[in-house]
Amino acid sequence: MAVKAAAPVTPADAADAARLVAFGLQPKLQPSRDQEYADLLRRYREDPAFARLADAVATGLGLVVLEVSPRAGMAVTAAEDSVFAVRMGDYARRTSADGTDRFLHGLAHLAVAALAFPRPEDLADDGYIGRVSVNGVDAFVRQACRKLEERAEETGENTDPATDAPGLEAAWRIWARRSSTGATKDTRRLASSTTGIIGKAVAFLTDSGFLQRTGDDGGGTYRTTARYQLQVRDMAGTAAMGELLDLGVVPVTDGTASLVPPMDEEAAELAADAGLPFHS
Repeated sequence: MAVKAAAPVTPADAADAARLVAFGLQPKLQPSRDQEYADLLRRYREDPAFARLADAVATGLGLVVLEVSPRAGMAVTAAEDSVFAVRMGDYARRTSADGTDRFLHGLAHLAVAALAFPRPEDLADDGYIGRVSVNGVDAFVRQACRKLEERAEETGENTDPATDAPGLEAAWRIWARRSSTGATKDTRRLASSTTGIIGKAVAFLTDSGFLQRTGDDGGGTYRTTARYQLQVRDMAGTAAMGELLDLGVVPVTDGTASLVPPMDEEAAELAADAGLPFHS
């Protein structure tokens, strides 16, 4: 019996595949609210040849497909060499941050991710919704700072490194020195304060379709989206993420934080050059 030959790829197929990837690059767009998007997602799931074509288009653009589903749409993240990659320098320039503040902006993003999904089971559960607040994230990082300072004092390590020293540990120590709020003459939150930096981070994540604002309590409260869960899964294996969680600062679902001893003291040691959640 002759095997039926696969249908050749047409320009229309290529256009549809590119269109699906384009939908995926609009993180706030929900498939349930766009019929064409929903139809292309269905075709991706039901037509393996079309799925391979869409994956190839994404790969050619330097994108990694995290998931294709009704809940997340075509969720993609940018590879390091992609034109779509968000780099720490680019993000910092948007916030008028200097070299030192770039560490703090990166740490804010890392802390939001850790606070939103504190346990592996939360990250693995597709139905889990993380909740964070600006003030809760600040408290979370400051508790981590105190944990590090206590550990440094116990071991007799230098607790006052140069503020421009590289590494995540230096960023935490800089954070501890920075004012939590501060205010301008018209009582607005200072952009250079730690809650101002977190505010910039969550605003960026909201604009990117990763968070949804839910209220004004705690400096601003937010809930996670399916896309953000996929994004955090992708970065969960980084050294910086692991070290922050290993410190034992365990968040709870209302966006506040509590401090408990880590399960493994040795695992909580910091690597000297832990990476932040941006391409360098």
